[in-house]
Amino acid sequence: MDISERKKRILRAVIENYINTAEPVGSKTIAEHAGLDISPATIRNEMADLENLGLLEQPHTSAGRIPSPKGYRFYVNELMEQHRLSIQEVNRLNEALHLKVQELDRVISEASRVVSQITKYPSYAISTGCSRITIRRFALLMVERHRFIVVVMTDASVVKNKLVHIANDLSPSELSLLNTLLNASFTGLTPEEITPELMKMAEQAAGAAYDLLVTAVSFAVDVLRNQESCAVYLSGLPRLLEHPEYRNLERAQPLLAYLSQENALSNLPVPDTTGTMKILIGPENVAQELQDTSVVVASYDIGESMKGLIGVVGPTRMDYAKVAARLYYFAEGLSRLFETDDGFSGEH
Repeated sequence: MDISERKKRILRAVIENYINTAEPVGSKTIAEHAGLDISPATIRNEMADLENLGLLEQPHTSAGRIPSPKGYRFYVNELMEQHRLSIQEVNRLNEALHLKVQELDRVISEASRVVSQITKYPSYAISTGCSRITIRRFALLMVERHRFIVVVMTDASVVKNKLVHIANDLSPSELSLLNTLLNASFTGLTPEEITPELMKMAEQAAGAAYDLLVTAVSFAVDVLRNQESCAVYLSGLPRLLEHPEYRNLERAQPLLAYLSQENALSNLPVPDTTGTMKILIGPENVAQELQDTSVVVASYDIGESMKGLIGVVGPTRMDYAKVAARLYYFAEGLSRLFETDDGFSGEH
């Protein structure tokens, strides 16, 4: 959108003033604080033009203006300056990153709590499995007659085992052949790639051991499905009520109810593969309950082809520059934490 530098300065002044006060901004306020050597009347004309462009809105005829979602988007894309973290902010974030815990879920849960404290908004954290998880290796062990241990290792080096009971008797040679068949035909595949056609071919090769093959493959699919699932954590939900937009419980309740659903959080936006940060403003969110809110989310590397997401949800009147800077710094710190393996030991 091609607008004059003066309009850009007025738009930035309106947005930043509204972020700080949550009150409609008038021309007199802009004239006093924006450093523009022009009259309030000229500012009013420029604000009217910005309203016609859809960048500002006027809640009431006699009131000042507030930013529209389109105005916030223009601000984030073209006007927002990169926020420089203060020494105090850096120290607080670094202190929070000293997560002396050994379990992934505790790290992610703590990260969500800390980000909520720092940003003053509800925060969510998600760990996601890699996009293509497969079984690297099968092993079948006979415990006693009809009883076997099925062992599977994923390509993320996660090992799972299960004790199973099979009606058929299997000889050591049949068990060895089945081990070979599983490792030759069912490794390197996602659950979707284990097709009925593949199972039919395996049935012919497995013979009397087919029941154990089906049990082993079913267990492997369950392991892969669990590895693909997300762990979701939400912190600071009551913080929404601290903001003027949500002090009316009738307005806040639908959003509070939506964010309390785990499946809703797992469907929140994910940064593009080419970036580590994503900002969705108001109607850009698909869910109806998020139409008057903004979501800022950053991604970080957990290792072993896994990603984590850390984000905040709040009013469109959030300080995007500060929130984005804090989330980015924290996400980078979490990536370094997992890279050095100082705070987490995976399941092997």
